Amino acid sequence: MTPYKIIISGGGTGGHIFPAISIADAFKRRYPEAEILFTGADNRMEMTRVPEAGYRIAGLPVSGFDRRHVLKNIAVLLRFLKSLRMAKRLIRSFAPHLVVGVGGYASAPTLRAAASLGIPTLIQEQNSYAGIANRFLSRRADTICVAYDGMERFFPAGKIVLTGNPVRRALEERCEDKAAALEHFRLQPDRKTVLVVGGSLGARTINRGMQNGLPQLLDAGIQVIWQTGKGDHAAIRQQLERMDTKNRVRCLDFITRMDYAYAAADLVVSRAGAGAVSELSLLKKAAILIPSPHVAEDHQTKNAMAVASRGAAVAMPDRDAETLLPGAILSLLRDAARLESLSRAIGLLARQHSAERIVDEIEKLINRN
Repeated sequence: MTPYKIIISGGGTGGHIFPAISIADAFKRRYPEAEILFTGADNRMEMTRVPEAGYRIAGLPVSGFDRRHVLKNIAVLLRFLKSLRMAKRLIRSFAPHLVVGVGGYASAPTLRAAASLGIPTLIQEQNSYAGIANRFLSRRADTICVAYDGMERFFPAGKIVLTGNPVRRALEERCEDKAAALEHFRLQPDRKTVLVVGGSLGARTINRGMQNGLPQLLDAGIQVIWQTGKGDHAAIRQQLERMDTKNRVRCLDFITRMDYAYAAADLVVSRAGAGAVSELSLLKKAAILIPSPHVAEDHQTKNAMAVASRGAAVAMPDRDAETLLPGAILSLLRDAARLESLSRAIGLLARQHSAERIVDEIEKLINRN
């Protein structure tokens, strides 16, 4: 039999890239001979992360709409049309059985091209509030995999399958050895640990809140694992070198062993991207969610409120993080009953084996066609 070929498209942030890689890994486990090609936006992080995961990727010159400077969108439209032509040539050359879109503007030209060429398409919508690109693409998509109930307000009900969001396999298999995780970061086993992650690219407001409150946290005996992102990393490292952190802060621009980071943490401070929320749910981690205000349709706020309304996380507006974050961390780490309640409630939102469920749907579409 001819090996299956699929294209997976999307990216821009880790919230799109890591689920895409999880789907690819799950498909490869089921079909080791399969050929998988990614498409993404030139000069975005997928062009690095996808090859690191062992997959080929083709870059497109596509970019997102500029909501502040409308005239700049003429160039955006021209880049989209060029990307559409490139995607059509790529699809004709690769001849995939199916194309998967994981969201973000990078997926739009590839899925649009696939649909125009009669190739089956599957969309994976990660958020509780669907983005414009996926709503637009859903009209011609064959299947739409979602992570939240009630998505019929965005998509045709007959196409929707509730699968949950894929997470990195290392997290799904999870590290439950907290002692080994703390040893990995050279931290002490008898202290409360907070993990601070502002997404794969960092978050300036969260970083400022931590910079302002770090002396207070250290005085309280708390230790910190801190993913700063590349933009702020050098400045924060310089600040830490001037402080006596008592060897209780591990500061990295990007954490590769997130399984250890989560295992070590008693509390997580995080953006409210769909991937982050899915990881926290699967691992039953008490969390403070600080939605990014710089995302389309403010979908992170909607994600955070969907979780907080169930008593499964603390939601904090981005504008408050610089001043209120340290106090919120201290308050939660001093309240064991509240931490346990948050952990239990967020665990109820988890959906296991989401990548495999999506591969099931890919299989169905390929066999149908």
